[in-house]
Amino acid sequence: MSTGKANSVWDAESWQSYKRLLGYTRRYWSIGTIAIIGMIIDPACLSLFTNLIRPLIDDLFTLKDPYTIFWMPIWIMAIFLVRGVSSYATDYGIAYIGRGVVQSIRKDVFASYLRLPATFFGREPSGQQISRITYTSEQVAQASTDALKVAVTEGLTVVGMLTVMLYQSAYLTLALLVLVPCVVLIVTVVSRRYRQISKRLQGNMGSVTSVVEEVVGANREVRIYGGQAREAGRFDDVADRARSLNLKISSTSALSSATIQTTGAFALALLVYLGTRPRALENITPGVFFAVLTAMGAMLPSLKRLTSVQSSLQRGLAACQDLFAIIDEPPERDVGTREVARVEGDIRFEGIHLVYPKNNHVALRGVDLHCRPGTVTALVGRSGSGKSSLVSLLPRFYEPTSGRILLDGANYEEYTLASLRRQIAWVGQNVVLFDDTVAANIAYGELAGASEEDIVAAARAANALEFIERMPEGLQTQIGQGGNSLSGGQRQRIAIARAILKNSPILVLDEATSALDTESERLIQDALQRLMRDRTTLVIAHRLSTIEHADQIAVMDQGRIVELGTHRGLIDQGGQYAALHRMQFHDQVVAD
Repeated sequence: MSTGKANSVWDAESWQSYKRLLGYTRRYWSIGTIAIIGMIIDPACLSLFTNLIRPLIDDLFTLKDPYTIFWMPIWIMAIFLVRGVSSYATDYGIAYIGRGVVQSIRKDVFASYLRLPATFFGREPSGQQISRITYTSEQVAQASTDALKVAVTEGLTVVGMLTVMLYQSAYLTLALLVLVPCVVLIVTVVSRRYRQISKRLQGNMGSVTSVVEEVVGANREVRIYGGQAREAGRFDDVADRARSLNLKISSTSALSSATIQTTGAFALALLVYLGTRPRALENITPGVFFAVLTAMGAMLPSLKRLTSVQSSLQRGLAACQDLFAIIDEPPERDVGTREVARVEGDIRFEGIHLVYPKNNHVALRGVDLHCRPGTVTALVGRSGSGKSSLVSLLPRFYEPTSGRILLDGANYEEYTLASLRRQIAWVGQNVVLFDDTVAANIAYGELAGASEEDIVAAARAANALEFIERMPEGLQTQIGQGGNSLSGGQRQRIAIARAILKNSPILVLDEATSALDTESERLIQDALQRLMRDRTTLVIAHRLSTIEHADQIAVMDQGRIVELGTHRGLIDQGGQYAALHRMQFHDQVVAD
């Protein structure tokens, strides 16, 4: 009872997904109309030609009718000329619509990725997200257009051939009674099996993409640590699963086609048997018999294609449901209504707790911290103490599980996300650059309208201009994907130049100088010191020598602030900060 209910619910869900998918084709209604007309004309021409077999045999060869002798070649040429034009219109029209649908869905999925919260991207591998754009969306064309073309064209071919058979001889058409129940049973069983396999195949392709993406991104580590065998084994596993699932689909398709073909042979044998009965031989001419025989022979390939279309249709529907689920994901929560041109930068964390939903990891446990406008607050502590988690709350990448954050005395949720994020410049520990020019990476996003003078000034302040001027095309030099043509220090300095150009009242530096050599670090620290004077700055630093002049230093441990004060005050206090400082100073002396 429950199984039947589940199947009916699934059928309703599939139908709703398919109707939604067809909605993407509405903008192409004119091309679609031409394609559908072509779909109708194509089988109609084939049926008309099949119907001409009777006069071709009876009138042309038996009676040698002069009228038929003259007109028959002309009719045949005209029929196939019209059929050729309609076939071209159908194939090109369907391809045009299919490409358009795939492009539209890809754009919708990508747009959804741009507005989804950070928690979404932590829930699944990035390979799965990439696979939706590259592989999954490609399956949609099969459901929206290719499967529709096969269903309409082959379905009308079956109807046309059945009409020819009934027109020529209703008696001989009785042979179809063997074929019809078998086709209905095969379509029902095959559809259910395709549906089950397609969803598993969809997820497996995401795993394939994830493994490839990880290995390509970590190619150096794989080589250094001799991980080739392990990664080859991982890829073999996911590739074997994909192969197995694809073979199951092929096996199901082949079995259904073979069954249709075998049943068709029985139907043809029955047709011959019925046509050779003594009474039939007296009333049925050779032309009628061969017209019915040809019509049934033409019907069998169409029936085979109608059963095999279930594969692409069910795979496409599984893809649709996955893509529509992403498109329907709620965007980042933005209940703010307050727009502000520039805040003063007074930040107050009050009783902040944060639990990551993916693994229920408690990152922050009751953090209280006040950052006055124009001051520098340094966050130090061991890895995993909650420093990055705390600053990631500022632009609302995550939201506190409890507690509140005040910006200029107002709950920061009152600001719109766009307005809030305009107030913050960010330089992360992992530098993110794009496959574009140096200038486009510095003046990125909303900064794209900056003048070349401002870009040059920002690059100079970040100590990046000296290496940019040595590049072949200066600011217009392409830096490759992720800035792979630059050194780590150069990438870091371009990211710092981007933050300088933004000129926001709040500045977040998450290990912003970690990839720099000693000389570059000294120059940039001078630039950052000047930049920090009029900004509220939060600095995450492991090297304590870089934050000795901070207005306040917060020492974090296990999600809490355990010490707060100035560098001199914390040294005199003799607590964790003093211990960290002694440890780093000792390491530095030993290294020297």
